[in-house]
Amino acid sequence: MDRLIYLSMSAAKSAMQRQDVVSHNLANVSTNGFRAEMAALRAVPVRGDGASTRVHALETTVGYDDAPGVVQTTGRGLDVAMRGKAWLAVQAFDGTEAYTRAGSLHVGADGTLVDTAGRPVLSDGGPITVPANASVEIAGDGSISATVGNALPQAVGRLKLVTPEARLVRGADGLFRAADGEALPADATARLHGGALEGSNVNAVEAMVAMISAARQFEHQMKMLQNAEQKEQTAAKLLGTT
Repeated sequence: MDRLIYLSMSAAKSAMQRQDVVSHNLANVSTNGFRAEMAALRAVPVRGDGASTRVHALETTVGYDDAPGVVQTTGRGLDVAMRGKAWLAVQAFDGTEAYTRAGSLHVGADGTLVDTAGRPVLSDGGPITVPANASVEIAGDGSISATVGNALPQAVGRLKLVTPEARLVRGADGLFRAADGEALPADATARLHGGALEGSNVNAVEAMVAMISAARQFEHQMKMLQNAEQKEQTAAKLLGTT
């Protein structure tokens, strides 16, 4: 009887964890540059006195879906969409260098080029500063030129684009970093689309189907636990009458 209870409990918990991952992906279906989170189950034996006869199934994050999202033209000069496997370098709020595919950029009040969250966008030399009242153009290689009034365009920096050789690791802040935490070198061959944004790579229909499936699995396991309880009560009554 305890095996039935343990297996149902383990499966119900796994279904809840799966639903958390799917709901997080579904909530970011319209987030620019979002990479769908992937999850899988792994078996963990329960250690204790005697033989290990129970195995607990745990949900584990195996990474993210690296498939590109749909690129949509916006015509906005500060919108960029990275091509291929390239990533844009930004300075996270903890001061570390991190990477994103969200390319909706803005000029802050102090003239610093930032992303939608206000994090400075990096070049090889650090944050990029844009002159006041300047119109900005970003070339396909990430080079940035600013024009003030009728003056000639002047170069103000170049976006740092990286192409990781290994898969990045998603942080709690939603940004990606190298597995060892070190900054990656700039890739001079990386390119981007100007005046465009990359959408999320989450398939809304697949996410909804997965969420419904996880909910049904959870309900099924709850019924199994109820059946186990009923059988336990029946067994207790039979033993009580002997």
